[in-house]
Amino acid sequence: MLNGKNPSRIWELDFFRGIAILLMVFFHFMYDLAAFYDVQIHYEQGIIYYTGKAAACLFIFIAGISSSLSKNNLKRGVILLFLGFVITLTTAVAVPGSNIVFGILHFLGVSILLYPLFKHIKPLILFFMATLIILSGRYLSGINVPVNFLFPLGLVTEDFYSVDFYPLFPWFGLFLYGVAFSRWKYAAKQSLFPFTLNNSLLVSAGQHSLIIYLIHQPVLLLLLYLFFHL
Repeated sequence: MLNGKNPSRIWELDFFRGIAILLMVFFHFMYDLAAFYDVQIHYEQGIIYYTGKAAACLFIFIAGISSSLSKNNLKRGVILLFLGFVITLTTAVAVPGSNIVFGILHFLGVSILLYPLFKHIKPLILFFMATLIILSGRYLSGINVPVNFLFPLGLVTEDFYSVDFYPLFPWFGLFLYGVAFSRWKYAAKQSLFPFTLNNSLLVSAGQHSLIIYLIHQPVLLLLLYLFFHL
């Protein structure tokens, strides 16, 4: 069953996007408290860290699924890549030192643009390719290079720093898992469930996940400023 309001959408994909956006907002709220107000929160380890990574994993996996269902991948990829650059420039000006080099939007934009190279490959082969990319990423992460020209692949210098960093190795493997899963389970481009949760808040949040992603940090920082200063 497709989304009743928009037959081009599958409701459970929006539902899990909604979960991802909720986890991401929570993680960034914890990050902002620690980074800007010196609240003793260990966001680089433990449950808070894995909450942020779970959000990213959901976004990436669902992006792989959606790429197999979309007819506008070129447009989607270019928009995400452009917005990634906008965020990089904005944060560099607003918060000097908080570099965002090949963050989640850059990664998703490039991955979606690369999708046509993989769309005709059989799911099983995609699965093995994805696994190889993930394993290669773990190997490359231990290698330092003299220059950062290959940072999209995960090859960086020893002093490389980025607040948000999702290189193609290993994360493109997770994207390909989504592509393979879509080819396997969503070949008919229909929901996998006999019911729908179209009217839930999570589905609504998932349908507007990009907008929420773009505005949530300024909103969180404004609310925290009002709380701590007023």
